[in-house]
Amino acid sequence: MSPRRILEIIGAVELVTLVLMLGNLITVHQPEVSQVLGPVHGLAYTATVLAAVLVMDGRHRVWLLALLPGIGGLLSARAASSRRTPSAGGA
Repeated sequence: MSPRRILEIIGAVELVTLVLMLGNLITVHQPEVSQVLGPVHGLAYTATVLAAVLVMDGRHRVWLLALLPGIGGLLSARAASSRRTPSAGGA
């Protein structure tokens, strides 16, 4: 599995946990849901930033995007792959 794919998965987990936490807060506000999703989201956010630092390949934009809560992991995965173009070969 490529590092970019791992960053995409972790970013998706981060986004889903944030949406679920906010949905819980807006609707029923069950403390048990917040007690479970809060730490999971925190770990996913931390893992997103760490994965982005490992994938950044000299580009600071990748890990800076990962600092955005929620969507930052997905944005940094996209930024990590945007510069990977095949080198021009020729004679």
